[in-house]
Amino acid sequence: MIEDELRAAFARHEALTPPAGPLRSAIDRLAAARRRRRLRLRAGGAALALLGVLGIGVPQLTPDRVAEDATLLAEPAGPAPTGALNILLLGVDGTAKEPTRLADSVLLVHIPADRSRPYLISLPRDLAVPIPGRGIDKLNAAFLYGAGKGRPDLGGGYLLTRQVVADLTGVRVNAGAVLTYPVLRRLTDEVDGVEVCLPREVPSMHTKRVFPSGCQRLDGAASVDLLRQRRELPEGGLDRDRHAQLFAAGLIRRAGEQGVLTDPVRLLALVGTVGAELVVGSDGSPLVDLLKVLPDLRSVDPIGLSLPVGPPEGLGWRLSPDPEEAPAFLAALREDRLAQWVAQHPERVNRIR
Repeated sequence: MIEDELRAAFARHEALTPPAGPLRSAIDRLAAARRRRRLRLRAGGAALALLGVLGIGVPQLTPDRVAEDATLLAEPAGPAPTGALNILLLGVDGTAKEPTRLADSVLLVHIPADRSRPYLISLPRDLAVPIPGRGIDKLNAAFLYGAGKGRPDLGGGYLLTRQVVADLTGVRVNAGAVLTYPVLRRLTDEVDGVEVCLPREVPSMHTKRVFPSGCQRLDGAASVDLLRQRRELPEGGLDRDRHAQLFAAGLIRRAGEQGVLTDPVRLLALVGTVGAELVVGSDGSPLVDLLKVLPDLRSVDPIGLSLPVGPPEGLGWRLSPDPEEAPAFLAALREDRLAQWVAQHPERVNRIR
């Protein structure tokens, strides 16, 4: 009896039920829009990864942290930026899910307004700097404080380090990225290895491998092994900074040799292999616009430089900017006169090939 009454009730109200076709179409349109939005976010992460690959645009942001910056790429693109650009690259040991690590390498990439060539500027990790809310500490500690304890917030580590670097140098940091070692390993393998030319033999305290002096092609695992070395090197972290410059320059050249830098499809395919591990950030300008400067570069062969520093101080091996040379160097950076400074101080140029 109850079943018959239910059937009768459904029959009476069936005519009032709206057709399912329009509702289904609306759902399909919503799903398609969400798919397009996800693709835009992935493209955003990939485009920023490019900055890292080139060494002119990648330290790394995790997938759930990429979205905030990647959405900028979905906005209407504007003209190519003018003036000098500065991109901050942070190298971090470990992964996005591991306990927070210090920033092993801090690299500021300067692209001059004349688009002549990029400059790779190493900022020593042991440099004593003011960190907001923390007093004076080593530069690499800024990432640790910003990322927090437990599962690291790599985006937070990047933002605090960016603020410290901007205060130190006096330049505007236009964009940046955090690269973990797993990301670097995969990128290196995707381009079939990177050639580095070492000025001296480097022993590994992690794998007992010995990297001979001279030029050699390294796969991803070997590259990461080399980049981790510090304690057995004559100048410790300063030597590791120089190795990071050698690697970055070699990666740029390798990508250029394979035509990746001029082929957007190949470039996106390359960075897509690490998109889930890449963390990026910008100062609010659409990052897609930054990519427009790449074809204007007259040379992608960078010049390696380091902030002039004095000898280590105390048991903590803290470094301070050289009181005589650092002010002139930073003034040249701020005023976009690095080419002139390099011509006057050729002995300060780091060998990167």
